[in-house]
Amino acid sequence: MKKMSSLLQALSLISVSLVVFIPTFIQADQTEYPEQISERLQQKYDSLDSLSFNFKQRSRGQLSGRPKTGNGTAYFYKSGGTSLMRWNYNEPDRQVLVSDGKTFSMYFEELQQMIVTSAEQLNNDLTYSFFSGREKIGEKFHILPPEPEYAPEKQDETIPKVIKLVPKEENSQVQEIHLWISADSLIRRIEIKDHFGTITLINISEIKENDLADASEQTITTLFSFTPPEDTEIIQQ
Repeated sequence: MKKMSSLLQALSLISVSLVVFIPTFIQADQTEYPEQISERLQQKYDSLDSLSFNFKQRSRGQLSGRPKTGNGTAYFYKSGGTSLMRWNYNEPDRQVLVSDGKTFSMYFEELQQMIVTSAEQLNNDLTYSFFSGREKIGEKFHILPPEPEYAPEKQDETIPKVIKLVPKEENSQVQEIHLWISADSLIRRIEIKDHFGTITLINISEIKENDLADASEQTITTLFSFTPPEDTEIIQQ
């Protein structure tokens, strides 16, 4: 279950998640406050029907041993109140995390196992809830300025703004999150810190907005489903 917990932390949000350009409101002194940054971020992701991107992930902490790295591609899709997602990890070993809105499956090639659980379990994850569009960022998090070491040295539109999120209610997975948000209101980096001091950093690139807008129903069904090899052990939870 450690794999499941750490992977859910990485969703998030990354999740995930997960467009049109929303103009940024800037004060006369060119200062944009954390609440304003989070508001344009919320508007941006509320407008998404689909999103895909490449990611590079790195986790470090005393309990996790040597730093762990990974990379791959993620996909998000929203339709009719249903949120779908898929994370393909290519390195260091193949993993596929996919939710079709009803079930959430985690396939680990190295272990020859796939864990299957209800997609409703994901709703308890704060970061997934935001990226899937199920929760508003301001409802679940205190929105704060970043820690000093994360704050940009100068105000520049080309440099992503950073905000800090702290869960309003005690959460078993997340202590705090830092988000790097570019001028076009897209998340470019996510850093998640848990209660044991483990830090998961996700760098996001090659973002494609609404790239599934014209996809057929068959294409969507195929993308957000996964059939493991015949010798895979299926674990129902």
